[in-house]
Amino acid sequence: GDSWGIFTFLCAALCNLPALPALNCSEELGAGQSIQQTYDLTRYLEHQLRTLAGTYLNYLGPPFNEPDFTPPRLARAERVPSATVDLDLWRGLTDNARLAANYRAYSRLLCYLRVLDGQVGTAELRHRLAHFCASLQGLVLSIGGVMSSLGYPLPAGPAAPPAPPGAPAAPNDFLKKMDDFWLLKELQTWLWRSAKDFNRLKKKVPPAVVTLRLEARGF
Repeated sequence: GDSWGIFTFLCAALCNLPALPALNCSEELGAGQSIQQTYDLTRYLEHQLRTLAGTYLNYLGPPFNEPDFTPPRLARAERVPSATVDLDLWRGLTDNARLAANYRAYSRLLCYLRVLDGQVGTAELRHRLAHFCASLQGLVLSIGGVMSSLGYPLPAGPAAPPAPPGAPAAPNDFLKKMDDFWLLKELQTWLWRSAKDFNRLKKKVPPAVVTLRLEARGF
């Protein structure tokens, strides 16, 4: 009938068409998306740390779990990377220098947290610490991805060990708890500042764009 004739005609026409370039739509995942993902992860870790810190400080007991407890930072705590830097000085650094400082700091903080994970006495707290360490490891990798996408080299050398060879352990339980307190305090400050860093950086780098590529086939 007529329908069969139309079908046959269309098949013949399609078979005799010249090969056309294939249209391929793909999204180029660039630095913008990598920065956004790192920013989101930083904010997630901030939220996660608030819960973890509250639980851990309660585990340490008074006076560490008291809201107005502000102990002096002892010389022992200087091994922990400090985020206490003048904000104008920090903002005056290049993007590369800030990213490298973040990468090194979180790599070292992760080492300290893993030691902490092996020392706590409750299964629930160990589980929370292990989960947080996994998220923090993801942040280190994500910062490395941002640096690579921007063409910056990763900082050379492995992260420093939690304690240099021959370093004395905390002489008593109170000072050991003080070390733990400052570790959480510095980590909280680093995450707060990193979130601001990545928020500013994502405004400087355009988001990922959708590009159309023509792939010639059949010629």
